[in-house]
Amino acid sequence: MDLVPTIDIAEPSATSLDALDAACADHGFFLLEGHGLDELIDQTWRATREFFGSAPEVKEAIRRNPDSMLGWYDRELTKRKRDHKEVFDFIDPEIPPEHNPNCWPQGVDGFRETMEQFFDAFDALASRTLDLLHHALDLPDEAARDHTSARSTSTVRLNHYPIGDPVPASEREGLNPLGETALGYHTDPGVLTLLLQDDTGGLQAESAEHGWIDIAPRPGTIVVNLADTMQVWTNDRYKAAIHRVVPMTRQSRYSIPFFSNPPRDCIIAPIDVLLSGQPHYRRFSWREFIKGRADDNFADYGVDDIQISNFRVTD
Repeated sequence: MDLVPTIDIAEPSATSLDALDAACADHGFFLLEGHGLDELIDQTWRATREFFGSAPEVKEAIRRNPDSMLGWYDRELTKRKRDHKEVFDFIDPEIPPEHNPNCWPQGVDGFRETMEQFFDAFDALASRTLDLLHHALDLPDEAARDHTSARSTSTVRLNHYPIGDPVPASEREGLNPLGETALGYHTDPGVLTLLLQDDTGGLQAESAEHGWIDIAPRPGTIVVNLADTMQVWTNDRYKAAIHRVVPMTRQSRYSIPFFSNPPRDCIIAPIDVLLSGQPHYRRFSWREFIKGRADDNFADYGVDDIQISNFRVTD
């Protein structure tokens, strides 16, 4: 049995939607084909590899710091341990410059233009994917319109997982230790994530029925994983995907997630028409939730980061 179904987003069948529903209830992962974005994806891979292969001074010029929350970074934390990766983050390029802290590298030809095209295309694909999930849930139109994602809060990340520590040995003193895995187990905070992964492998999801399973690379597909907001909206019918990346031992790995997030002023709570009993979560704001999750990525405050379990209703 294929635990991670592939859905043709251009023409989804009833059978594939049933498989999607089962996967979302178990581990929160599925694959998309029929997206029509192969050429843009190839361009995005080339730009990504060129950026991470650029001279150290190119990346250092846009290193993330407390005053600039976007750009390049090589010391991110998951569950208070350092990830085995370096990243580049950016947000909606259409946000006016005075409110847009994007930091673009200099000297990487065509990088910014490619990433802007990628953001546009994947934002549109995220909306189509959410429509697919609404259909699988049999969500009425009014409820679907009230539970959307927003371009203005969504983000893109480029990941490079090298073999070994991404931080030079001379700079490691005083840093948190590396995690046992290249990326520690976690869930994403938003609605859903669209992920490009190369052919290296290493991504795993926790299945309620089968334990850790591989999300194996499949040419021409885009990985989708559900995030915390979707689990709350569905009152635990669908699962926010718990996932991790195992350490690289033979070659580097690259991946590119598009994090599709709810509107900035959204109040997150179970959707009334999906309730078959009492809500499992109290209402909370997206602003509150994402601030707690983002802060913890770059600093160790001595406690685990905020989770949707913090808002779970107890007897």
